[in-house]
Amino acid sequence: MKTESTTQPVIEARQLDLTFQTNDGPIHALKDVNLTVDKGDFVSFIGPSGCGKTTFLRCIAALETPTGGALTVNGMTADEARRNRAYGYVFQAAGLYPWRTIAKNIKLPLEIMGYSASEQEERVKKVLELVDLEGFGGKFPWQLSGGMQQRASIARALAFDADILLMDEPFGALDEIVRDHLNEQLLALWARTEKTIGFVTHSIPEAVYLSTKIVVMSPRPGRITDVIDSPLPRERPLDIRDTPEFIEVAHRVREGLRAGHTDE
Repeated sequence: MKTESTTQPVIEARQLDLTFQTNDGPIHALKDVNLTVDKGDFVSFIGPSGCGKTTFLRCIAALETPTGGALTVNGMTADEARRNRAYGYVFQAAGLYPWRTIAKNIKLPLEIMGYSASEQEERVKKVLELVDLEGFGGKFPWQLSGGMQQRASIARALAFDADILLMDEPFGALDEIVRDHLNEQLLALWARTEKTIGFVTHSIPEAVYLSTKIVVMSPRPGRITDVIDSPLPRERPLDIRDTPEFIEVAHRVREGLRAGHTDE
């Protein structure tokens, strides 16, 4: 049984609302979102397109500004957390600069933050090892596969050692075999670094396999319909997806997604 945490939540949303004003009228992207994320949680956000999962992630990263409710990251506002370098962000596309080597892509945020050259080298070496890309620092992005490019993108987000890693569908464009491999590697990375991870996905198996907590969202307006604390052990081989426990959680996620559609 999970004991109640006495530590401050890493991320806390209370009755969070976000409405975009457009020429065609207001769009309610998020409504009454309540969520607590504790240190070391791996939280997946799943739901159909337009349910607000990426928008919520962008609110945490201070890339969008809520129009109602409260949101704290490490006990401060999202904007304060951004200025304090509380998180690394991994986008859907790797977003690597083609004219920079992999090592220099990873160094970019470190250069901006003013780290010394020796510290940059040390951090690049460390994160390349974390994502199993040792020996590829001198390569250019076009010389790497799509999966390797995404691992380089993750390395860049880890370079300044933020406690929180925000990932917006980072494996969505990859084929299933590569995706499975990267899912395994991401779990291993999470175990080694003990980061708090927020992960957006459209895939039920991916959400169930990766997460300690699964947040099911539904659209119009974007809201949370279910929060599932995973009963699965932290050590998860891929074949855990064939177990009754995994199938039961996947079924609950699927039912939550269906219920969200019928409520529209």
